[in-house]
Amino acid sequence: MHYCSRYRETKQMKITNIKKWVFLGMVTLVFFGCSTSHKKEGGHEGTYSGIFKYGNFSDDISFEIKKDSTLWQVFFTSVEQNAFEIPLKDVEVNGDSINFLLQSDRYTYRFKNKWDVDNESLMGILKVDTISVPYSLKKEQATSEGIFDTKEVRFDANGLQLGGTIRRPTTTNNNKAIVFITSSGGADRSGSRAEVIYFTNKGYTTFHYDKRGTGISEGNWEVATMEELISDDRNAIAFFSAQTGIPLTQIGIKGSSQGATKIPYILNSMPKLKYGIAVSCPGTSLLESDLNYWKNRHIDAIADNVDAAMELQRKVFQYIAGTLQRPALEKALEAERTKTWFEAIWVPELVEVQTDDKLLYSPIPHFQHTKKPILIIQGKADEIIPPESHQLISDALKLAKNDSCEIKLLESANHAMSFVGKTDFPYWSKLHSEYLPVMSKWIDAITQ
Repeated sequence: MHYCSRYRETKQMKITNIKKWVFLGMVTLVFFGCSTSHKKEGGHEGTYSGIFKYGNFSDDISFEIKKDSTLWQVFFTSVEQNAFEIPLKDVEVNGDSINFLLQSDRYTYRFKNKWDVDNESLMGILKVDTISVPYSLKKEQATSEGIFDTKEVRFDANGLQLGGTIRRPTTTNNNKAIVFITSSGGADRSGSRAEVIYFTNKGYTTFHYDKRGTGISEGNWEVATMEELISDDRNAIAFFSAQTGIPLTQIGIKGSSQGATKIPYILNSMPKLKYGIAVSCPGTSLLESDLNYWKNRHIDAIADNVDAAMELQRKVFQYIAGTLQRPALEKALEAERTKTWFEAIWVPELVEVQTDDKLLYSPIPHFQHTKKPILIIQGKADEIIPPESHQLISDALKLAKNDSCEIKLLESANHAMSFVGKTDFPYWSKLHSEYLPVMSKWIDAITQ
């Protein structure tokens, strides 16, 4: 954990899913509904998919409609919103009409729909804020087999039982595989769900899992060292290989943010792995990355005294990391207490602080020895990691004489790889359109 989680993880929770769907606004939605009998209502059930468009915005969406006893259920899926089978609310069915809604922390999204006479299409209108957007979805054809098999698993990591999900395509058996490395904070495996589904649909066997102390996994990530967390990741990779029979030489690893910082360490310690992908990776210590995020969050308040304010906030983080004693920090705080920018300084309850040396961890020494193929992706609108991170990583890879690396910068992509540029439909947040294809194309190029 980064102890500036009050700032940094608030941002991450709004984004990554990658690591929880921004559109949901962190609200857990509970389904309930009612129905009216209709002679053709049995044919209403199924999955309806299509492209939702409004101006320069488009997104592939689907509604899965089910009937359980007397209740109708609707589940929403959008891979690029990291939304997978999200239950919708207030479902009402009346003849050939079905309506439902979604309530976030900012907006109410009202969906009004009608089936065509053969139940093969669903024509709808989404009303949100002051606009109404029509859409048309087609019913997917039922198949005897799913696109992939899903297996819930538990495995041992340093004496703890961790839980995860293995997904394997049913239509291919090419031994292409990706393991998604855990990141910071208390988010579970759902943060990587969109990418897992994307790559499984493309024929990859995938694995993502709950970090210790999250989801169904045992343990406590807050008190764990970086080395312990990386050891958990290595155990997960070894377990995945043994379970699927896919050798390490066919397995790639991918991580975002703190997860990205672990990629070079793992590649160096498990040299048989095929490749690594590091997304939104700081080219500094985690402490300096947190400090950069704090600065960006409070730049208006500290604009006239940026250097002094940052130095004081750095001392707070150093105290948390265990490199500055409490008396020295208290003295520094007292000396600046009357400054106009002091209220912007984040200071936890010092007596409750638990030392966290993860803040001192930097991926740069490990990049300096990484010779495996590695892809670095950084959003140019990332306000968390320092903007020069990609260059610092590039310099480190040059020291490693790594000629199998590539760096990709995405315009208008933030830390979670969400698109933050101009959009005609600002009510839904989605992944940058180039993000997933960039990874897919790069993997195809190096694995041919």
